[in-house]
This record gives sequence, C-alpha cells and structure tokens, in this order.
Amino acid sequence: MPPALRALTIAAYAIGTTEFVIVGLLPTVASDLSIDLPLAGLIVSVYALGVTFGAPVLTALTARLPRKPLLLGLMGLFILGNAVAALSPSYAALLVGRVLSAFAHGVFFSVGATIAASLVAPDKRASAIAMMFMGLTLAIVTGVPLGTLIGQAFGWRATFWAVSLLGTIALAGIALLLPSTIARPAAAPLKDQLGFLTSGRLLLVYAMTALGYGGTFVTFTYLAVILERITGFAAGTISLILVLYGLAIAAGNLLGGRIANHDPARALIRLFALQAVVLVLFTFTAPHPVLALATLTTLGFLSFANVPGLQLYVVQLAQAERPGSVDVASAFNIAAFNLGIALGAWIGGIVVASPLGLGATPWVGGLLAAGALILTLRSAALDRARPQAILAA
Repeated sequence: MPPALRALTIAAYAIGTTEFVIVGLLPTVASDLSIDLPLAGLIVSVYALGVTFGAPVLTALTARLPRKPLLLGLMGLFILGNAVAALSPSYAALLVGRVLSAFAHGVFFSVGATIAASLVAPDKRASAIAMMFMGLTLAIVTGVPLGTLIGQAFGWRATFWAVSLLGTIALAGIALLLPSTIARPAAAPLKDQLGFLTSGRLLLVYAMTALGYGGTFVTFTYLAVILERITGFAAGTISLILVLYGLAIAAGNLLGGRIANHDPARALIRLFALQAVVLVLFTFTAPHPVLALATLTTLGFLSFANVPGLQLYVVQLAQAERPGSVDVASAFNIAAFNLGIALGAWIGGIVVASPLGLGATPWVGGLLAAGALILTLRSAALDRARPQAILAA
C-alpha cells in the first residue's frame, strides 16, 4: 500500500473521532449548555443528516476541482468546524460547527474512497478502501474513549480542540504524502452527474447500505445501556468492553476488504446473512455475560466488514452505468451510511419506548440486516443477467 494511504487514514481517524465522540460527551454538553438529553441527542442526528444531504451535493459541485487541493480544503473546513464547536457559546452555535464538520466528512470519504482505489492495482482496491476506513474504525477503538476522557477531565470543548489538532496533522500528511497528479475522472455537467439518481441499480445498493448499516445502529446506539441493564456489567467496565468491540470492528474492516476484492456482491450476501443471525442471537445471549461478550465480539467484526464491499460495489456500478458521476455516486453511498445511522437510532428509540423494550433492539436490527440481505440477493441476480465485461469496469 502506498504511503499516501496513510495520510487518508489519519484524516479518516480525525473525522471518525469527531463523529462518534459526541455520544460519550452528551451528558456533559447537556449540563453545560442547560439543555435536556433528547435535545442534546439531536447533535448526533444533525451531524448524520449533514453528511447525508451535504455529501452528494457538495461532491457534485466540487467535481471539477483537482483532487489534492480539494482534500486540503476539506480538512481546512473540518478544522474550522471543530474550532467553531469548541468556541460555541450556545447550542445553536455548536450545531453550526457540527454541520460544517459533517460537510467535510461526506465529501472527504466519497472522494477519498475513489482516490484510495486509484492508488493501487485493481485487485487491491477494496483493501485500499478498507485501509482508509481503518482510520474510522481505529477512531472507535481509541479516539472516542480518549476524546471522552479528555472531555470528562477538561471539559467537552477541550475534546473538540484536540480533534482540531488531529485535523491539522492530517492536513499536513495530505500535503506531504498525497501525489499532486491524481487522476480525476472527466466531470460531467452537474445535471448529468446527478443523473445517477435515475439508476435503479445504484439506488438498490444505497438501500442495501442504509438497511445493513442501520440494522447495527438499532442496537449500537443503546449498547452501553444494554450491557449495564440487561447483561449486568458495572458502568466502569463498559468502556473496556467497547474497546473490545472496536478492536473487532477494526479486524472485520480489514478482512472485509480482502473478502470483497474480487466479488463484492457475493461477499456482501454472506456478511449480511451472518449479521442478521448474530443480531437475533444477541437477543438471547445479552442476559449472560460470557455469551454476550462472545456475541458482541462477533457482531463488532461484522459491523464494518461490509463497508469496503459496499463502497467498492457502488464504484464498480457507477463506472459501468454513470462514468461521469463516480465521485458523486460514491458520495451518495456515504450519505446512505449516515442515513442508516439516523434510521437505526430512530428505530431503536421507538423500540425502546414501546412495550417491546430495550431487549428487542437486537432482533429488530436483525430484521433490517435481513432486508439488506434480500436486496443484495436481488442485486447479485441482476449482475448475473448482465455481461460480466460491464462489471469488469
């Protein structure tokens, strides 16, 4: 893997940290800004929706810009967004900072994924994408716990300053390591770029992404509460369990890239099937500490194992069906991931507030993963009906 991928990984680490660390800081933020927890929870939703709607539009608008200056500009916007959050005197100002960071997030991952794939041989593209996304998974393992610890010790604003520093390091890495001569696909007019929205094949994959990723977040959003109230772990040990979960995510992300290198659709069928089964299984193992840990480790492994395959699959289909809109199509898949986060958290909240209760979130998430499996089977059948030379693109 070329050194330039390290710079992309560092940037992904910074972005992943700022996305997820807010979950551990919500009580502190709510207390400091004198808002209730449900209102504080909207900070998470606003960020996800900022990525969802900002990624495809901004990627289309920046399609004609050279790749390296674009990434440098995005990291500058990311640093600015976190600085605004750190300085925010009010809840509204904090939301503005989060939205700025979310805009940088969406475009970075969509453009970064295509750049990562272009830096290596064709049979290594999914692995290259997985390496970039490894920064996101490592953020869950180390960035989020450390950011939460900093926020608890020095205040939540200090966490956003620390993330701004990470963004500055990433910006320097991109400036030093990323080639200036990165190939950029010929950009079609904006109307044509957004024409991929008429592609049933791509819309099918976006639905797979939203359902598959959202299925995990039905449970993940309330994982700490499940471990404490249902499994019976002490509050002080939950952070260690989440580190274990994050390590499993990292391993799944790497192996998922290797599995998906040659046939992403086939790999996704297996991964979604296993994910659905393990989520349902967690419903029954959650009350038993040892079994819960084993199931949770497996679930963590599967949670991100499908990410490289989904992203590569979109790139392949966009190259075949909408070659002038590859970056925008990739951006929309990043939006679908974040739509899945918002969808999963929303459905999880409905389940928790319903008579089904907290313990039902795993099997409800399993239903969403099963929906993603059905859509993937349909997409694979459509692939077989097409000339293989088209998908070879």
